[in-house]
Amino acid sequence: MTITEADSNTLKVTSNAFKDGQYMPVDYTGFGKDMSPDFRLHNLSKKAVSIAIIMDDLDIPFLPAYNHWLIWNIPAMQEIPEKIPHGPEIPGLGNARQGIAYGKNKYRGPKQPVFIRNMHRYVFRIYVLDCFLDLTAASVKKDLTEAMEGHVLQQGSIMGKYKRK
Repeated sequence: MTITEADSNTLKVTSNAFKDGQYMPVDYTGFGKDMSPDFRLHNLSKKAVSIAIIMDDLDIPFLPAYNHWLIWNIPAMQEIPEKIPHGPEIPGLGNARQGIAYGKNKYRGPKQPVFIRNMHRYVFRIYVLDCFLDLTAASVKKDLTEAMEGHVLQQGSIMGKYKRK
C-alpha cells in the first residue's frame, strides 16, 4: 500500500486488550465473547479523514493470510472502541461499514478448528485515509485494498497470538 503523505510521524497502534506480539485474551476470540479489541492510535495525522482495519490470520496452511475482519469509514479518532457491533453498517461509529470477511459482516476472532493445535498470529492493520470510501458492505478485502490505493496517509499494525486450549 503506497502512503501518500510524507509524514514524519509513524502511526503507532496499541490496545488495552493485549500487547503487540502477546496472546489475545479469550474474550476477543470465538471461544469467548468474540468481541473486537480496542485500538489506540498514537501520532495520528492531522490530515486523517477516516480509518480502515484489516485483520488477517497469518498461519493458515497454504494461504498467505486468511481474512477475519474488514471495517472502513471509521471517522478519524485516536481511540477506536472495543465491541464494535455486528452488521454491515455501524451507526454508532459514524456509519462505518464492515465488509465480508470470514463470510460475515462482523468481527470474527480466532477460533481454530479442533484439529489445529498450533499457535496462530493475527495481525490488525490500521490504515489512516485522506477520504471516506464509497464501497458497499458486500465488499471483500481485495475491493477494500484497491479502493484505499492512493489514499493511505499512515499505516500501523498490532499482532496478537492465540492457541486453542
